[in-house]
Amino acid sequence: MIRNNQSGVRSISENAMVSPTLVFFLIHAMQIGVGILGFQRYIAKDAGYDAWISILIGGLMMHILLWMIYKILEDSDGDIVSVHNDIYGKYLGGLLSIIFSFYFLLLSLTVVRTFIEVVQVWVFPRLNVWVFSFVFLLLAYYFAAGGFRVVTGMCLFSVLLGLPVLSLYFFPLQFAHMENLFPIINHSIPELLASTKTATLSFLGIELLLIYYPFIKKPHASKKWAHHGVFFTTLIYLGTAIVSFVYYSLEGIQDIIWPTISLWKIVELPFVERFEYIGLAMWVYVILPNICLALWAASRVPRRVLNFKQHWILIIYFIILFIACGLLKDRETIDQLNDWTGKIGFYILLYIPILFLFQKAANKVRKRHV
Repeated sequence: MIRNNQSGVRSISENAMVSPTLVFFLIHAMQIGVGILGFQRYIAKDAGYDAWISILIGGLMMHILLWMIYKILEDSDGDIVSVHNDIYGKYLGGLLSIIFSFYFLLLSLTVVRTFIEVVQVWVFPRLNVWVFSFVFLLLAYYFAAGGFRVVTGMCLFSVLLGLPVLSLYFFPLQFAHMENLFPIINHSIPELLASTKTATLSFLGIELLLIYYPFIKKPHASKKWAHHGVFFTTLIYLGTAIVSFVYYSLEGIQDIIWPTISLWKIVELPFVERFEYIGLAMWVYVILPNICLALWAASRVPRRVLNFKQHWILIIYFIILFIACGLLKDRETIDQLNDWTGKIGFYILLYIPILFLFQKAANKVRKRHV
């Protein structure tokens, strides 16, 4: 429930807010999704086996950007819509905010369509995309329409359910070739930075804090939990990359589209013969919060800018996602979608330091006038 106070600043009922500790799950759940299933082959193209270093660089960059996001939001005491309105004015600021809404919608589309392709390749080759995407998006719409607290609960369960799957990485280590990692730092700094840029799609997710920041109780206390979430994400990507590099040859990893799923094939349990089927089934609970949170954030922005009912925005975005999923059919088009989402996400993250500087400059100008 949202209400306006006397000063005109939009405030949020405490019943709609979440605890600061839950920001850990919001950050981490959004960063772990389809990206971890196949990011290894992409980051290894530029930096080879040294690509694990690019993950550390990317994680450090995420911490810096997260610090900037908190500074931006604390100075504005609102969300990205408030920040844009303060700096650029109502109309230009509203336009920039709508661009963020479309970006979050693109993020939802990338996650759901990529996961459908994974299911098609590994489990059901003749899967009807229209039917599966409708059911999957209907679930996402149901949870997103339930409000931010419901979406946060989904993120909490996704992290808890995803950890057992990720903990099975010790199976490939019995066939590891640790010499693959040596010599360390065998590539140039430009190559490592290029690999870090490629890994951007996997680290996307912290920018949604720009939308749900007002829904956090005592947001100042959530800083450490947000940084813990980024740190935990970095550790998981680092561990996944190292396990993949010591198991696959450099040439072999380039020929595998989803190295993480291929690692699941090595898992041998007395009661399961093909663990990758179980892993993908459990991964549905990891993917779904990605879509729910991005869809909720995408619909929240027009609610703030245009004062439309968020329910109707969700329905419109649901229809757009459903049609787009059905039209994206071949592997090349989906790969281009991931590539474009990674590039746009990189520029969105690059915009955060620019916005940080613009806000500082605007605040100085206001102080001089006062």
